[in-house]
Amino acid sequence: MKKQSVEKKKKAGKDFQTPYTLTNAVVKGNVITKLSLLIMGLGNICHKQIVKGLMFLAIEVGYIFFMIKSGIYNLSMLPSLGTQEQVEVWNEKKGIYEYTAGDNSLLILLYGVATIFLTIAFIIAWKESVKSSYKAEVLAKEGKHLNTFNEDIKSLFDQNLHKLLLSLPLTGVLAFTVLPLVFMITMAFTNYSKQDDHLVLFDWVGLTNFKKVLNMQDAIGQTFWSVLGWTIIWAIFATFLNYIFGMILAIVINRKETHAKGFWRFCFILSIAVPQFVSLLIMRTMLNESGAVNVLLKNAGIINKSLPFWTDATWARVTVIVINLWVGIPYTMMQVTGILKNIPAELYEAAKIDGATPVQTFFKITLPYMLFVTTPYLITTFTGNINNFNVIFLLSGGNPTPVGKTAGKTDLLVTWLYKLTVDKQFYNLGAVIGIMTFIVLAIVALVTYRNSGSYKDEEGFQ
Repeated sequence: MKKQSVEKKKKAGKDFQTPYTLTNAVVKGNVITKLSLLIMGLGNICHKQIVKGLMFLAIEVGYIFFMIKSGIYNLSMLPSLGTQEQVEVWNEKKGIYEYTAGDNSLLILLYGVATIFLTIAFIIAWKESVKSSYKAEVLAKEGKHLNTFNEDIKSLFDQNLHKLLLSLPLTGVLAFTVLPLVFMITMAFTNYSKQDDHLVLFDWVGLTNFKKVLNMQDAIGQTFWSVLGWTIIWAIFATFLNYIFGMILAIVINRKETHAKGFWRFCFILSIAVPQFVSLLIMRTMLNESGAVNVLLKNAGIINKSLPFWTDATWARVTVIVINLWVGIPYTMMQVTGILKNIPAELYEAAKIDGATPVQTFFKITLPYMLFVTTPYLITTFTGNINNFNVIFLLSGGNPTPVGKTAGKTDLLVTWLYKLTVDKQFYNLGAVIGIMTFIVLAIVALVTYRNSGSYKDEEGFQ
């Protein structure tokens, strides 16, 4: 008897929880629901959900109007990206040369990508329309209540509040992040660049740009691998030196023997209060050949010739790393101060009883605990240093000695990308560099995080 009652409940649950899917709508729906495949919102209108049905219908009418007016043209031009060049024509009446309006490949590509996005959005809305019509049909057959438009609006402030709150951010992400990202990715497969005057009318070139960037025999390829190598070295030093020194500084300040802890924290955090670009520009000026540092050292008789902070490759690389320590250590100190206070004091007391030295205590207790808790922070910091445009651009500008014709010895991938696009207008190569930077970051972040204690043991630290 119990088994039969359980089976009945399960069957009743299945019947009650009818899946309102597109497949069921096509297979099990009535004529009106199936007509909703062609006329969006028809099922809702027939079941007295007038406003909801009209909204779906308005979406369909608007999409069809857009496609007839410009959407179909936008998609048809995507394969060629335009063929008609701007032509100079003599105007006898005005006595001047005029230019005929030719195709603009950049706008064609942008409008084409935007049309694809709108089409995907329409398909999602169409699918929801069919499912809504089928749901209205099923509920009407079962004699259950159908929500009115006012009830649907009220539900957005109750059980569907997440849809209301996430709709605007999601739209912003799609319009201002995903769409430009896809547009940039597609640009990597074109010859859109100042080279050969491909700025107005350009074509698809497939993987040619990727081969050019990855080819060690090509000048651009040699520059890419050189800049990539320095970018990784910079990110490693900038991340882990900041992390270790910031942790040591926090430990020293948090010691029981240290007096005026608040004052020392204030001294180091003060550098954060000053806008970073101001600090970096001041440091750049102070370290110039005729800057304050070289002048003071010369006047003191310590040096006879100015130190090449920005003119020698090794000096410049070391200098940007050291200055980045001064900028970044206070942030790390703030991050780890609270975590240090959560490490059980019993561990340190047991280590003292066992005769452990401060160095052993640091490497056996403090560092493992900190790494467990702050691995996501380390990954974020590493990613930020890969894309640390401010420090490099404002301090050295990527100089000194150029690598190839487009990059300097201290250029990171992000600063080189800036030079390729803004200065040189090699937009296609810049898009490739952007994609390669994302690939490097994604691989490092995923591999590091999946092999960390934070991922493998989320329950706690032992």
